[in-house]
Amino acid sequence: MSGLVISVSGIRGIVGESLTPEIVATYAAAHGAAAAARTGRRTVVLGRDARVTGPFLAAAAEAGLRSVGCDVLDVGMACTPTILLAVEDERAAGGIALTASHNPAQWNALKLASHRGMFLTPDEGAEVLSMVAEGRIPRAAWDGAGGRDVREDATARHVQRILDDPLVRVDAIRSRGFQVVLDACAGAGAIPTAPLLSALGVEVDGLHLEPTGRFPRDPEPTAANLSELCDRVRETGADLGFAIDPDGDRLALVDERGEALGEDLTLALVADYVLGLRPGTLVTNLSTSQVVDRVAERHGVAVRRTKVGEVNVALGMLEVDSPIGGEGNGGVIHPGIHHTRDAPVGVALLLSYLARTGRTLSESAAGLPSYAIVKAKVPLERIDGDGLIARAEEALKAPEVDRTDGLKLLWPGREEWLHLRKSGTEPIVRLIAEAPDAEAAERLIARARELVTDV
Repeated sequence: MSGLVISVSGIRGIVGESLTPEIVATYAAAHGAAAAARTGRRTVVLGRDARVTGPFLAAAAEAGLRSVGCDVLDVGMACTPTILLAVEDERAAGGIALTASHNPAQWNALKLASHRGMFLTPDEGAEVLSMVAEGRIPRAAWDGAGGRDVREDATARHVQRILDDPLVRVDAIRSRGFQVVLDACAGAGAIPTAPLLSALGVEVDGLHLEPTGRFPRDPEPTAANLSELCDRVRETGADLGFAIDPDGDRLALVDERGEALGEDLTLALVADYVLGLRPGTLVTNLSTSQVVDRVAERHGVAVRRTKVGEVNVALGMLEVDSPIGGEGNGGVIHPGIHHTRDAPVGVALLLSYLARTGRTLSESAAGLPSYAIVKAKVPLERIDGDGLIARAEEALKAPEVDRTDGLKLLWPGREEWLHLRKSGTEPIVRLIAEAPDAEAAERLIARARELVTDV
C-alpha cells in the first residue's frame, strides 16, 4: 500500500501501483458496512468519472459493497455532485464517487459520502479506516449479499433541479443570448453542464467535451492551465469561458477578453449575486481569498471560516443556515440544491448574475478588489511540521492569530495573511499567503521558508 494516500474522506493512488481493485473492494466494503450500521439503510449509490480505470474499479467497489449486504444503485459515469445529490434523492445509506478529481489520469480514488449527500465527517471517516486497519469488516452470508440496480436519470434530475432553483434566472439568461466556451478537459464535467447550458439557451463552443478520461492538459482548472480556453474565447468572441475539473465540482472562469480569473473569484462573484438576494453568513475555509470578506461587507453580512475541506465548509453552512459558501479553488456550494461543491450550479448562478446586472464578466470582476495569492509547499521529510508552525507564530508576530487549522497569521491593516498547515493528503506543509500585490505575498512565503532552514 506504499504510495496510497489515505484520509478520512477517501482513498487515492496511482492505479496499478498503489491503488488496486483489491484495495478498492476492501475500503468500499468497510464504508458500506459503516454506512448501513449508522443509518439502518442498505442502499449505497455508486458512480464514477470518465477515467479509463473507472469501469473495472467500479466493479471492484460494487463487489465490496455487495459482500457486506449493501444494495448498489449504480448511476454510471457522472459528476461527483450528481452522485452526491442522488444519495439524498434516494435516501441512501451513503455513496461512493470513483474519481481522483483534478489529479492526473493515472490516478483514481474513492470519495466516500454519508447519507446526507456530503463527504464523511472526520469521525465517520475514522470509523471506516479503523475497520480496515483492524480487519473487522462484517461480511454477509451467501444469502445476505446485496443486489444491484441502475439509475439512468441521475444527471437529468441534477440538471432539472438546477433549472427549477429560484435563484437561477432561466428567462433572463435566455434573453441575454450568451455565447460561451466550455472546457471539460475530457472529464465528466460536460455530462450535466452541456445540457444545462442548452436548456438555458446558451450557445456553446466546446473544448474536450467527450468524456474519454484522457486529459489533454493538466486537469486542475488553475489559470496557468487554461491557455487553450483563453485563446478560444478570444478567437470566437465569446462572452466568457468555463473550465470544469474532471469530476465537476470546481469551476474556473475566463472573461470576454480571454483573461483567466483566479479561482477565488468564482466564489466571490457568485456570492455577490446570492447575497444580494438572500443575505446571510458566507462560509468558506481559512485558505480562501479575503475578496469574499469584501463581498460580505458589501452586503452587510458576516464571514465564517472553517478548516480546509469541503465537508467542514458544508457543516459550517448547516450550523448558521448560510445561503452561500464554498472554497477558493472554484468550489461553489449552493444549499438550495445541496451542500456539495457543484460546478454546474456555479455556471447557472454566474450566468444569472451577469444576466441580472447586464455587465460583462470583466466588468463584474473589476468591481471587486484585487489580491495576489502565492502558494508553496515544504516536504515533511525535511522538517518537523509542528515545529515549523510553532516557530512561525513566535517569529512573525502577527497581530491576529487563528489556530483553527494549522496556523493562520493575519495583518489586517496591511490586508495580508499567511496560512501554514500540514496537508491531509500529502506529506507536506502547505504555505499560502495573500496580499494586495504579489511582491508582498511572495515576501511572506519567503519569510516562512527562512524558518524551514533553521528548524
